Amino acid sequence: QEISTGLGEHLDEKTRLVWLESPTNPLLNLVDIRAAAEAAHAFGALVVVDNTFATPYLQQPLSLGADVVLHSTTKYLGGHSDVVGGFLATNDDGISERLAFLQKSLGAVPGPFDSWLVLRGVKTLAVRMEKHCENAIAIAAFLERETRVERVLYPGLPTHPGHEIAAAQMRNFGGMVSFLAGSEEEAVALVARTKIWKLAESLGGVESLIEQPARMTHASTADAPFAVPPSLVRLSVGIEAAHDLIDDLDVALAG
Repeated sequence: QEISTGLGEHLDEKTRLVWLESPTNPLLNLVDIRAAAEAAHAFGALVVVDNTFATPYLQQPLSLGADVVLHSTTKYLGGHSDVVGGFLATNDDGISERLAFLQKSLGAVPGPFDSWLVLRGVKTLAVRMEKHCENAIAIAAFLERETRVERVLYPGLPTHPGHEIAAAQMRNFGGMVSFLAGSEEEAVALVARTKIWKLAESLGGVESLIEQPARMTHASTADAPFAVPPSLVRLSVGIEAAHDLIDDLDVALAG
């Protein structure tokens, strides 16, 4: 919320670039991209948005005022956990020319087969994202009713503090769900007990993945002021049958 409404208080004439992510990883906080872009541009700063979680299907930051958008094609765009890549997109001719020069000079060019895999994935992006979102809201609703879960973090829930922002700038609420288990020990045990949910750090594929960020993806920030809670569990919700995914979590939560 502070980033959306008070970003300008943290900027000055020395600021050259503001890097945003919405929804954020792994706490799924929301940033009002349009408001943030207006605040940054007032100081002459460029705005870059990591749109990996939302995908171009759910959110278009360039239309909200961003200057550059970043995507990890490894995730939802590829969609099948078989490619590693990323790209930048811009609607500014000057930035585009600079990026093209750097890409050519530095050799940041994906291989032909990697490019083909991403293009293949993009063909089914819309139908996959609809299923990811459908499953995610069902799982988030299940977790919200669970007494064994301390808190559920999903923008699609009306109780989420960023729900209105997400509803205004996104087509749907995405396929990522996070929640707080009762303790770090419970989180560790839980991620090891699931059968359908596979313990892995990546996300955005057709298969469902589960992880504990404090010990995995975000372990390097364990001693930082912004460290994620040790009891946090992050779900990359796949496109399997929702009732199978819920049943698997139910059994894992029961121990």
